[in-house]
Amino acid sequence: MWRRTWLVFSQAVTVAVAVLFVLLTLKPDWLPGGAGGVAGAMLPSPTLFQVARPAGPAASSSGGYAMAARLAAPAVVSISATKMARNNPHTDPRFRFFFGDGPATPQVGLGSGVIVSPEGYLLTNHHVVEDASEIEVQLADGRQTRARLVGSDPETDIAVLKIELGELPVMALGDVRALQVGDAVLAIGNPFNVGQTVTAGIVSALDRSDAGSSRFQNFIQTDAAINPGNSGGALVDASGALVGINTAIFSRSGGSLGIGFAVPVDTARQVMEQLLRDGKVRRGWIGVEPRDLTAELAESLNLPVRQGVLITGVLQNGPAALGGLRPGDVVVQVGERAVRNVGDLFAAVAALPPEQDTTLKVQRGAEALTLKIKVGERRSAVQASGR
Repeated sequence: MWRRTWLVFSQAVTVAVAVLFVLLTLKPDWLPGGAGGVAGAMLPSPTLFQVARPAGPAASSSGGYAMAARLAAPAVVSISATKMARNNPHTDPRFRFFFGDGPATPQVGLGSGVIVSPEGYLLTNHHVVEDASEIEVQLADGRQTRARLVGSDPETDIAVLKIELGELPVMALGDVRALQVGDAVLAIGNPFNVGQTVTAGIVSALDRSDAGSSRFQNFIQTDAAINPGNSGGALVDASGALVGINTAIFSRSGGSLGIGFAVPVDTARQVMEQLLRDGKVRRGWIGVEPRDLTAELAESLNLPVRQGVLITGVLQNGPAALGGLRPGDVVVQVGERAVRNVGDLFAAVAALPPEQDTTLKVQRGAEALTLKIKVGERRSAVQASGR
């Protein structure tokens, strides 16, 4: 009896599954919930993905950065710097046939800049306006005016200009400390004088100190396309805030190869503040020759620290020597700033106000010391001495 009952039950289940399959395939609207009942629960709709996708503060609904570009682009300007060309260096009459001996003609250098103050102050590169006799600025809205050079700093390749116009668009300054490798960035400028151009990329690396000619350059590396004419333009984050001033590219052809460099905006801001306040940039100096402390060096010297800067030389009667620093000491902290390598030491000391006192935390063998140093002022005559 029970076998017959089980056979009837199994046949009924088989028929029911078959009927359900046919309905799902041919008439899904006959089922409760209509066409979206079972099928809709199994496959999420594309609309839900777009709504749920996290977006940056200035990201557009399409996932791009149109809003960030709209916020930042009006404050980026094109710069034309007129420089007097040098006379023909070939004085031999045999060369005059080819080069001539007429008067020098002006040369025009092109670059970009960023308006960072409603009073009309602009940030750009030193090399864009270096030795310029006349500087013309064109805004994104078409207005043109002459600019005055407030000051420049070759060490960081930052210059500050001033224009006299009203109702200026101003770019907000971003927080470089929050920037991370992989963050999306936009480069805005006037490459090859084709007009304002926006390119997109990511932050490829931070703290690139070996990409420039100065010990005080510390770049943001990006793969956003930067080309000649972009110099002095803006590197902005996904919210449209300024995080860097585009300054250099690594290139074998003169065009972008995906390796560009920007001066961090906090460095540019510090330079601008000093130029506006003092008319020049003053940097601290203590007179030492440093070297990175490697694990091998720390072990061979039997040091209890593994990070810091080994002092290999101290300038006689310099600030460090007068403060008691000796060759063989390891500097681990300058003021409140930890020191991990030579780049950190250069940056920490350079940021100190000259003629003021600071402290150095030093490891001398097994002994930890705190030395008081009166900071000197770095001058060109002591650049080779480092600090």
